[in-house]
Amino acid sequence: MKVTLMNVRLAFPQLFEAKAFSDGQGEAYSASFIFPKGHPAEKIMAEAIEKVGSEKWGAKWTALKKELTNKDKTALHDGDNKASYAGFPGNLFVSARSKVRPAVVDRDRSPITASDGKVYAGCYVNAIIDIYPQDNAYGKRVNATLKGVQFYADGDAFSGGAPASADDFPDLSVDEAA
Repeated sequence: MKVTLMNVRLAFPQLFEAKAFSDGQGEAYSASFIFPKGHPAEKIMAEAIEKVGSEKWGAKWTALKKELTNKDKTALHDGDNKASYAGFPGNLFVSARSKVRPAVVDRDRSPITASDGKVYAGCYVNAIIDIYPQDNAYGKRVNATLKGVQFYADGDAFSGGAPASADDFPDLSVDEAA
């Protein structure tokens, strides 16, 4: 089920180059999206998880949902579980990944490249993800596939975030004569 999360904070962006994951499932593009409790994304995620879970598991879903939630096996997570990372405590987050490179666009929908430095950990984005039920050798879960990210607004960069800009450097043109 495709959903759009509007005005959420980007964390751990791996949007332009796939990265190997430790779970043995190969390389993938990925990102996390942080938002405060009560944000519209919380309701969107809860409804999507409920819909795909009940469609997949029917009458078993009510009990299974409790189990998956208690074991943190749904796409919606409590940020306090990542309290050592900036931006997560007191918030909720969604982690999504994909083996296919997601679309990454600017506010005007023009493509963004890695060298643009426009999307970074800490900026605000709109994210399109696909919520789906998993029931295979790796277990039962409700996951999210990363489809695309649109830059929304600048934010305070998390460590390793946005690159330096020309304005961050001192103007040395007055020292050229020396």
